[in-house]
Amino acid sequence: MAAHRYTLLDVFTANPLEGNGLAVVHDADGLGDAAMLAFARETRLSETTFVQTATEPGADYRNRIWTVELELPFAGHPSLGTAVAVARADGARPGETVRYVQQTGAGLQPVEVTLHAEAGGDRAYASMLQEPAVFGAPVERAEALAAIGLTVADADPELAPEVVSTGVPQLIVPLRDRDAAARVVPDYALIGDVLRRHGAVTLYAAACDPRGAGGQSTAHARSFAFSAQIGEDPATGSAAGPLCAYLHARTGSDRVAIDQGVEMGRPSRLDTAIDGDRVRVGGDVVVLVDGTLRL
Repeated sequence: MAAHRYTLLDVFTANPLEGNGLAVVHDADGLGDAAMLAFARETRLSETTFVQTATEPGADYRNRIWTVELELPFAGHPSLGTAVAVARADGARPGETVRYVQQTGAGLQPVEVTLHAEAGGDRAYASMLQEPAVFGAPVERAEALAAIGLTVADADPELAPEVVSTGVPQLIVPLRDRDAAARVVPDYALIGDVLRRHGAVTLYAAACDPRGAGGQSTAHARSFAFSAQIGEDPATGSAAGPLCAYLHARTGSDRVAIDQGVEMGRPSRLDTAIDGDRVRVGGDVVVLVDGTLRL
């Protein structure tokens, strides 16, 4: 049995017990896949990450990301939360900004962390550059909306559903308004079927306003995985990036402020912006627990 440093955080929020929870296990080189999956199931969080020594040139660390069912090549809030945990473990000082290049199954992603001075390092803001956007084929409105209990009347009349990836493929489903988002009823069997047919991992339903004040678009989003065991996600950085890329391509918007998790009682705020040929996704992070895990 070995001891591992352990950090529990809430990501995409400045308030404890909101946003998206994340467990980070440090010093995880000696852990096998079975142990990582078993501990991810133990936490019952949407994702648990394991920090290992990088195996790719140019990377500072390897980030292994696990759900309660399988390993993901890439995810948003686990990337930001893990970077904050690594910065604190490395001894970064409050008020300091540190930069890393993380290795995931999707490639190498630059991540930036600023520890807030007034919070003694227990609060931070983190952002990352996701992979260049890859656009798939449009998806029929009726097919996508039926999976979440809505009809074509609830669809955005100008923006069609489409699979977009900035690391992993997400099915972006634009909705008419926030009322439609509030009436979503997920059918996970249908969601899983739609996602499998179109090669996506998440259905990301969003009521978008691409004409926000100051040139910043806004969106109210809800995110659903391929199974009821994983369910709805309160903050999905790996889908926020594709939504920003999608709105940039369709409406010219360069920045999108996304709120998510409201219906779950876990309100989250995700900041997204076009940065060259990539999307930068960022948000606040709160540290809840530092401890020791024995596996």
